[in-house]
Amino acid sequence: MYPVKFVNSLKTHFGEKRACRLLSALDSEPSLSVRANPVKITAEELANHFSDIFDGHVPWCREGLYLRSRPSFTLDPLFHAGYYYVQEASSMYIGVLLEKAMRQLSDGTLYDYSGFCDSADRPGLRILDLCAAPGGKSTHILSTIAPNDLLLSNEVIRSRASILAENVAKWGYSNVVVSNNDPADFSALNDFFDIVLVDAPCSGEGMFRKDPDAVNAWSVDNVRLCASRQRRIVSAIWPALRSGGFMIYSTCTFNTLENEENVAWMVSELGSELIEQHRFLPGEERGEGFFIAILRKNGDHSPFVNSVKISRNQKSQIPSCTSFISQVDGQFLFSLKGDLWRVFPMALAADIRLLESSLRVIRSGVAVAVQKGRDMVPEADLALSPVLNKEAFPMVELSLEDVLKYLAKENIVFGSEVPSGYLLVSYKGAPLGFVKNLGHRSNNLYPLSRRIKGALEPL
Repeated sequence: MYPVKFVNSLKTHFGEKRACRLLSALDSEPSLSVRANPVKITAEELANHFSDIFDGHVPWCREGLYLRSRPSFTLDPLFHAGYYYVQEASSMYIGVLLEKAMRQLSDGTLYDYSGFCDSADRPGLRILDLCAAPGGKSTHILSTIAPNDLLLSNEVIRSRASILAENVAKWGYSNVVVSNNDPADFSALNDFFDIVLVDAPCSGEGMFRKDPDAVNAWSVDNVRLCASRQRRIVSAIWPALRSGGFMIYSTCTFNTLENEENVAWMVSELGSELIEQHRFLPGEERGEGFFIAILRKNGDHSPFVNSVKISRNQKSQIPSCTSFISQVDGQFLFSLKGDLWRVFPMALAADIRLLESSLRVIRSGVAVAVQKGRDMVPEADLALSPVLNKEAFPMVELSLEDVLKYLAKENIVFGSEVPSGYLLVSYKGAPLGFVKNLGHRSNNLYPLSRRIKGALEPL
């Protein structure tokens, strides 16, 4: 079933016994795992949500859960509300290394949305997720960093960047920018980032039991090509990482050429110190094949000073949709792009302006409303964000049957007791989006690109 040269390479690198155990595991069913969004649901609440199929916690991720079988995520409103993300368990180890880097860059304490640690009173960090689509690692980063930290989530392929932006929007955080750029485009951002994550495109050996096509595409030449491409990617982004900053490098493959040998090259050729590297192998851990390393760039860490200034006029923009968000004075900055009002943390405004002027940014902060004349049409992304002021809109709790119709972008007819105007639609208290109730009918404002298709009968 597997290429002979692949099998032989496993035996060479891991030994006969370990390689046979790995090959046997590759013929078994993969595990299934999800990760809770800590600003919306706790791991315990999510375990209760999946009570019939909950199968234990992921040991290295406090928000991670294993499931015994795959439910219909498409027919689960909490999935669309951004309450959890379906993510491979091994890749959740990124959170462990991210926290290690943050502790060294801060005063040793961490902010945690679930209250696990106290908030650190420190300058914000700048983090780059370079190869971010579809969004699992970016949403994990957002769940780990503090509100005054900034994440730039980047994807080079345009179609994948759109999926990334959608998944980041569902997660609901305001301290994030999504871009669609090649690593070479970051030349204007030298020394900007404190932490860079490169989940490098690879030969995909770790995905063999999930993707049979990956087996057919494997070759020694492709492994060498991937290793060379990975070095080019790391070399291109290296200047954007500040001295004393950390790079987290990962792949979903087994061979040493793309993993340990590339890490050794980073140490010898780029000037860095290896802090830790870890390999996940099916049959040894409950997850897929995954390699991850964290390196510290040589030199002393010093703060990056952004020369971009926010003008008084930019700060004074107060649209009529201000009441749509919940904030303390001066916490957020409203920004108009075309007819779309967005909001992001005031503390990050200068950095976001710099990114918007340097890169191809497709999303920043939280989309709040579209201005149509004097009318402000609330954006679906606002409903999914903790910045939402739930008191600004009448909330209508839908049945499972009706909420699935809403997610399929079908129109919902409300009774006479429901007020006209913009309504916030929810399911079990989870906001999902907006409708405009016209009395005899309603306009469904759920984004067309996100609508669910097929049978709507819950399993």
